[in-house]
Amino acid sequence: MRLPFHIIEMLKRKSGSDLHLPSDCEQLSLDIQSRTGVRIGATTLKRLVGFAQDERVPHASTLDVIAHYLGYAHWDELAQIEEKGNSDFAAFDGEIRSVDLQPNVYVKITYLPDRVIRMQYLGNQHFRIAESLNSKLQVDDEVEIQSFVLQHPLLVLNVRRAGQSLGPFTAGRVSGLSSIEVE
Repeated sequence: MRLPFHIIEMLKRKSGSDLHLPSDCEQLSLDIQSRTGVRIGATTLKRLVGFAQDERVPHASTLDVIAHYLGYAHWDELAQIEEKGNSDFAAFDGEIRSVDLQPNVYVKITYLPDRVIRMQYLGNQHFRIAESLNSKLQVDDEVEIQSFVLQHPLLVLNVRRAGQSLGPFTAGRVSGLSSIEVE
């Protein structure tokens, strides 16, 4: 299976590679692993971007990793781009996009079993954790979040603690976010 053209273009932009050569898939594989913590083999990526002629359908988990890498909660959400078109100004029901927030507002999220995180929006998809109850995120961590989607896991693209990058983080992996409030 080859990925749709617009998704390949998204991979090119995210990775900073033109994906002109099969060997570019090695670098893409490393970038995906560094940002998501999950490895997709270069051979699989070669099939998905069209360097290898193979119509095998990839595992759903592989497609979900690609979606996470591109900033989406899961493959189905990314695949909706094809159904709705490649552009849309409206957020999904239960979704708050960082791009729609004003700097200095606070977003408070909860997820099971008893996690509460309140964060201040700094701009450009960056937040500073102001309060953290029972979460692995700590006060003053800086996190990069594209959007918050009710009933979906929170996908943090990167966590910075004391100036050091800790990489991506997922919260509410099992049942998703229970509540989202903008204060």
